[in-house]
Amino acid sequence: MKFLKWLALAPVWALATAAAHAAPKFEDSMAQRTLACTGCHGKEGRAGPDGYYPRIAGKPAGYLYNQLLNFRDGRRHYGLMARLLDPLSDAYLLEIAQHFAALDLPYASPPPATSVPALLQRGQALARQGDAGRDIPACVQCHGDALTGVAPNTPGLLGLSRDYLNSQLGAWRTGQRRAHAPDCMARIARQLSPEDVAAVAAWLATQPLPRDTRAIASLPQPPAISCGSAMLPAGRQQP
Repeated sequence: MKFLKWLALAPVWALATAAAHAAPKFEDSMAQRTLACTGCHGKEGRAGPDGYYPRIAGKPAGYLYNQLLNFRDGRRHYGLMARLLDPLSDAYLLEIAQHFAALDLPYASPPPATSVPALLQRGQALARQGDAGRDIPACVQCHGDALTGVAPNTPGLLGLSRDYLNSQLGAWRTGQRRAHAPDCMARIARQLSPEDVAAVAAWLATQPLPRDTRAIASLPQPPAISCGSAMLPAGRQQP
């Protein structure tokens, strides 16, 4: 009798077990579609753990859109990104950029400074005052006094690792990373010595984040240097 009762309940138990192990429902949301991005750039785009995959959450939409175009179209060189983006249209890349730009998430605390004070002082001077004698503008002239970026096209420089900053400034210097003309960052990076690159990267990487980490709406005055970028399509502005 007990065996017959178990036999009658077996299909119910099997269905319940199958339901418990079923794959999660596909949401068809941008968050789910961009899991390929967050696999490297960290949960919700907060940054990868290795220091080489930067934070993309909360970056200005125009900046993210421009970089996606640059990877796809060969102005930035990284095979994994190029293959991932190659089949995607401009419109879809804009959707991805606006998705990550709209994420307002807390930053991790920066690592403690380990570089010698003289190197950090040199980095601070370059970031905040530049070097007029060598025609090197200060980082704050374009990236804002708080270095959190300027909407819609200029990224913040805080919350990035020293290794990532070093690698990107090096890529600008060697032509591995390029932008739309006028390519101001390439010109600036070529004016920097390897010691300058190490100094400014070390200083930026250890700076605390301000309370408001969002990009500012505009600079108090236009920068002295002109930079090229991909413009957002009409009517599709920063979220």
